[in-house]
Amino acid sequence: MAKNGKSGMPTINYFLASNCFGDYYTRKGLDLNTRELLTMAILVNLGTEPQLKAHIGANLKIRTAEYVEQAIYNCLPYCGYPRTLNALRLLKEAVAETASQQGPSASSGTLNAAGAVNAAVAKTMPGKDWSVFPVGKPNDAYAKYFMGKSYLDMISKEQVGVGNVTFEPACRNNWHIHHAKKGGGQILIATAGRGYYQEWGKPAVELKPGDVVNIPAGVKHWHGAAPDSWFQHLAIEVPGEGSRNEWLEPVSDEDYGKLK
Repeated sequence: MAKNGKSGMPTINYFLASNCFGDYYTRKGLDLNTRELLTMAILVNLGTEPQLKAHIGANLKIRTAEYVEQAIYNCLPYCGYPRTLNALRLLKEAVAETASQQGPSASSGTLNAAGAVNAAVAKTMPGKDWSVFPVGKPNDAYAKYFMGKSYLDMISKEQVGVGNVTFEPACRNNWHIHHAKKGGGQILIATAGRGYYQEWGKPAVELKPGDVVNIPAGVKHWHGAAPDSWFQHLAIEVPGEGSRNEWLEPVSDEDYGKLK
């Protein structure tokens, strides 16, 4: 970059290559995802639009658009409304550009009131700082029981089974029942993102980190991600006699489409 930069800018290109990227970005102590988030926050406060848009784009590659939007909101008390609004505008532009690059099907998502969250862009895999638990590997063994992609990491296989399940935006499992002759059932602990849980015949309940759901044996239900957010929960199998799962019909697009 220093050698092939625009004419008349050899000095600044040399500084960028050697000092900024060659020094700051190679220092230890912060992982690259965290460094990229902090860089964006600093540029929001400085109000430097061209550089800010580039780093918003970089963050969209490792985080959901919803996460980036919330990070910008957190800058508001320090930089004021004008720079925050400018940053949200740039986020909206970056989301639209990313969606257009991914093709017509990717632009079918909706924008929230701030004009920043796009469901298609939100399907970018979250960064390492999104949750204390790893995303895990594709949940291929149970893929036929899920609408969309999910990931599984077994936290514990001894004493009590604990699986860490991660859902991409709009992913949900089919209606199902945990059967048991005695005991049994399941406990869900939301750990990251935003999702939903619903029992048959009852309204869906929104889940956020820290929320706990106790599911008795014999209750028909489903759980999964919100339309515009990744979601992760721990699934704890309650010990019981004769425990088994019965997988049923998928959650219809019509019913799921009523969620926000």
